[in-house]
Amino acid sequence: MTRLTKVIAGSVCLLMGAGLAGCSMMPMDDGSYAPPPPVEVMYAPPADGTIYRAETDMRLFEDLKANRVGDILTVRLAERTNASKASQTSTSKATEATLVNPTVFGRPITKNGDPLFGGSLSGDSTFEGSGESSQSNSLVGDITVTVVDRHPNGNLVIRGEKWLTLNQGREFIRVSGIIRPRDIETDNTVLSTRISNAQITYSSKGVLADANTMGWLARFFNSVLSPY
Repeated sequence: MTRLTKVIAGSVCLLMGAGLAGCSMMPMDDGSYAPPPPVEVMYAPPADGTIYRAETDMRLFEDLKANRVGDILTVRLAERTNASKASQTSTSKATEATLVNPTVFGRPITKNGDPLFGGSLSGDSTFEGSGESSQSNSLVGDITVTVVDRHPNGNLVIRGEKWLTLNQGREFIRVSGIIRPRDIETDNTVLSTRISNAQITYSSKGVLADANTMGWLARFFNSVLSPY
């Protein structure tokens, strides 16, 4: 394989890797966030001599809060995070050594009056470094999700998403996690801060999202693969 062929092959591999990396950053429709299919109710035939039929009762005094698979409830997003960190380091070191010119028979070893083996060494090093980082995030809104599973202890697994099409872009919010029925308010809502193992995603796709995304070549030069 000639040198030119190797260069071309390497460039093709680089372009393919960058293209795959760019595709992996694009939010895609996730079918796992689709609501569970409705459970088909199997009605038992009425027994002779009775007026009651199973699975057709009307629960007039039942709590309207979600507690079964397929029920829906509203999650009130109230996410606020603030983080800051600062560090500073300063070190110094100094070294000094002196070598005395030896004497032989009471006379120093010299050449033309200058000592041959006398001298001194000294050195010092200093280091100073500092860093500071801060981050703040906020997400407020409502999203209605579906109960997709119920644990034996009564905890509910919720999952859902909301898509909004605005002009030339699509924005979406995805929420999943585990909640306790006792944390559900009387209006069938629950705070996002009460969700265990919460996974909250807010992103978008479209022309505006592409304009705010770093290009594949710029991402390569900002990655660990770049030698510069």
